[in-house]
Amino acid sequence: MERPAPGEVVMSQAIQPAHATARGELSAGQLLKWIDTTACLAAEKHAGVSCVTASVDDIQFEETARVGQVITIKAKVTRAFSTSMEIHLKPVTLLTEQDHVEHNLAAERRKVRLQHEDTFNNLMKESSKFDDLIFDEEEGAVSTRGTSVQSIELVLPPHANHHGNTFGGQIMAWMETVATISASRLCWAHPFLKSVDMFKFRGPSTVGDRLVFTAIVNNTFQTCVEVGVRVEAFDCQEWAEGRGRHINSAFLIYNAADDKENLITFPRIQPISKDDFRRYRGAIARKRIRLGRKYVISHKEEVPLCIHWDISKQASLSDSNVEALKKLAAKRGWEVTSTVEKIKIYTLEEHDVLSVWVEKHVGSPAHLAYRLLSDFTKRPLWDPHFVSCEVIDWVSEDDQLYHITCPILNDDKPKDLVVLVSRRKPLKDGNTYTVAVKSVILPSVPPSPQYIRSEIICAGFLIHAIDSNSCIVSYFNHMSASILPYFAGNLGGWSKSIEETAASCIQFLENPPDDGALNCTHPLLLAPGLEK
Repeated sequence: MERPAPGEVVMSQAIQPAHATARGELSAGQLLKWIDTTACLAAEKHAGVSCVTASVDDIQFEETARVGQVITIKAKVTRAFSTSMEIHLKPVTLLTEQDHVEHNLAAERRKVRLQHEDTFNNLMKESSKFDDLIFDEEEGAVSTRGTSVQSIELVLPPHANHHGNTFGGQIMAWMETVATISASRLCWAHPFLKSVDMFKFRGPSTVGDRLVFTAIVNNTFQTCVEVGVRVEAFDCQEWAEGRGRHINSAFLIYNAADDKENLITFPRIQPISKDDFRRYRGAIARKRIRLGRKYVISHKEEVPLCIHWDISKQASLSDSNVEALKKLAAKRGWEVTSTVEKIKIYTLEEHDVLSVWVEKHVGSPAHLAYRLLSDFTKRPLWDPHFVSCEVIDWVSEDDQLYHITCPILNDDKPKDLVVLVSRRKPLKDGNTYTVAVKSVILPSVPPSPQYIRSEIICAGFLIHAIDSNSCIVSYFNHMSASILPYFAGNLGGWSKSIEETAASCIQFLENPPDDGALNCTHPLLLAPGLEK
């Protein structure tokens, strides 16, 4: 067996019936206990002193394990921050390229963690602006009053470490149990833990304490539900006086499955009391932060999905481009993320694949918006995510191939793309104009060392006329790993790039520059590294 690296601990556990749920699957609470124990051992191995859990970033549960299987948990110290410890720690030794990646990602996670409170407060102020918009559209919404659950645990010696403090993993396991009961009261099915939004330990509890766990559903998002859990500790005197210590809070996100293992859709929530509204808005804000945090710190290798351009298959490639965009727009489950003046932003997450829909109300005729948006050489005039867009080949009146360059992000090399843009006018007046975009592989424009070749899986504009002088422009993007960093900060609440770009687009469409300003001599339209 390979020897663990410095600061690394490996734990293997055989799953016994006592570790499992009634369905024979490993209990999420038990797994949280093992994860906490392994992480604590790794921290102590590096620090040389006793350690306790201060907080846990979000956890994603990808697969289940069953009775009889053996799981292996690996914990490794990726970075040491002395400001969060009572002692100054030695730096982590970086031996491999993966160590460097994890070291850098640790800094990104810490950055997000430190700005979490400010971001959350800002999003809470923002979300209150579109309460009426959300609730006016709800039908069949339910109250969460019946999902409130309370449980009490007495901390005994087996639940505590050698200092007498309750194991963080034990508290997390108890929290998971009460949260599961709360979620089940909304769906009357089998809920299973999908992710955890940051356990934050505010203070310790000790042997002899009574821990009171209170859980309630905060909000639902199609096939998932967020349950908030609060933990208060009471010693004997506090118990008699009815005053406790708030020691922990967390938000747990569940899916639920029917008898055929299909995910069920949760009913929408109707807030009634002031506290209901606070929890409802809080869940929306946390979801935005989760999305942003999840994708900004992910380190996924780009898996090329684009197709080879073949002029002999031009018609079918163009049609499939357009149909893919329409199919994306027609999907169910879009969630309102934010709304400002003429702009609304929706997100859709399916199997860890994220899509964004930006809806803009534009005071301009639909046919003019279509003409301006379908010519990608004009895109850099209003979109800061595009440095240059140059026509590679004018295939037909409706299809063009472009080479696009993007700005530098996170001190990395700039990205570039080769895309097919397919446009369609409506068959009759009043219908929707379409501008569809997807990446293609073109041998005449191979990847260049100057850029990181990226891709657009499916994106584009649907333009629908309201009247002769206004229209709704909807932009859709089915995110690839390479495009996500440009959007993650906005979704997480620490950037306004989507809103700013949408506002710039509206300004451009409502006040287009004259034809002289749109000619090919504009400096933004010159794509470096391309030869005609």
